[in-house]
Amino acid sequence: MGAQAELQKLLYDTLRATTAIMALVGGVYDRVPTDPYKDKAAYISFGPSDVVDDSADCSVSGTHSFQLDVWSKAVGQVEAKNIVDLIYRTLHEADLALTANALAEIRVDFRRVFTDSDGLTTHGVVSVTASIEEPE
Repeated sequence: MGAQAELQKLLYDTLRATTAIMALVGGVYDRVPTDPYKDKAAYISFGPSDVVDDSADCSVSGTHSFQLDVWSKAVGQVEAKNIVDLIYRTLHEADLALTANALAEIRVDFRRVFTDSDGLTTHGVVSVTASIEEPE
C-alpha cells in the first residue's frame, strides 16, 4: 500500500477507535454519504491531501499533509471546537505505526473553527502532517 493511502487508513482507524470522538460524530468519511450525521450533530470528513518529497540518496521519504474537516449543525461553535481539540489530542505526536511504511512523526499543525458559508453549520479544519519513510 502506498504511504499516502496507508496514512489515510491509519487516521481513519485511529479516529474511529477513539470513543470520545465517536460519541460526538455520526462518522468519519472519505466519501460523505447522504446522511452523514446519523443520530449525531456532527461528522468528520477527509479534505485535501498532499505530499512533499523529502527523499535522500539512501531513502525515499515525504512529508504528508491531510486536512480533516469537522462539520457540526449544533448551535454555536462549542461542539466543533471540542471535536477539533479531541482530534488534536488523539493525533498530535501520537505513538502510531504504519505497516508497510515507517511513520517518523505525526503532528497537528493547524486548527481552525468558523461558521460555514450557509450561516448555520460550524466548520472545523484540522491540518495533520506526517513524516513517512517508504521502503525502496
